[in-house]
Amino acid sequence: MKVLVWNENFHEKENPYITELYPGGLHEYIASILKSDDVEVSTATLDDEECGLTDDVLKETDVLIWWGHMAHNKVSDEIVERVHNYIMSGMGLIVLHSGHHSKIFKKINGTTCNLKWRDGARERIWTIKPNHPIAEGVDETFVLECEEMYGEPFDISEPMETVFMGWFDGGEVFRSGCTWVRGNGKIFYFQPGHETNKAFHNENVQKILKNAVKWACPIKKNIPLECPHTEPFE
Repeated sequence: MKVLVWNENFHEKENPYITELYPGGLHEYIASILKSDDVEVSTATLDDEECGLTDDVLKETDVLIWWGHMAHNKVSDEIVERVHNYIMSGMGLIVLHSGHHSKIFKKINGTTCNLKWRDGARERIWTIKPNHPIAEGVDETFVLECEEMYGEPFDISEPMETVFMGWFDGGEVFRSGCTWVRGNGKIFYFQPGHETNKAFHNENVQKILKNAVKWACPIKKNIPLECPHTEPFE
């Protein structure tokens, strides 16, 4: 399985604390979580040519993980369209935290993807579909002592499945882990992961990411996006 972790790599340049928390940046830290004998992981950022999302790279990618926050508009519409085409033809996509406002996630949903937010909240995440592959081995509930609050209403298209729900100490709730299918591609959105908090150090969060990559990996990829005229078989 080939996984590409994409991160805009913007905050890391502005705030040294982030690279203390996540050595090498969020992309490299997430990649280190996922690497195994069965998973080959590479990284890409805004600094790379064509944001590191060239045809040659995407053609070899089974699952793309996306973290973005302050520089969504720096990804060109042409690149977003390219990524979308690869998702439609089978590539998996995992969107993390503030990637909810990325161009690719909004394109997939056809909505604003707006939500309520507030810095510095305590979050309890509930596994509400414990038999789902992404929830395998994940605790029924776990706590992130400090995370950015995301609250409903979350303006997304109706998820195929809601696997995790978050509750915050201000009383808000949020659909913290949702899935969709678009064309031949599987998509998972997961809410935790603010750059100055420690969510990616949490064992349950790491397990969810590993499970999500396996779930989103296509059996077959690069399926042509065609609309052929065919003759009857019988």
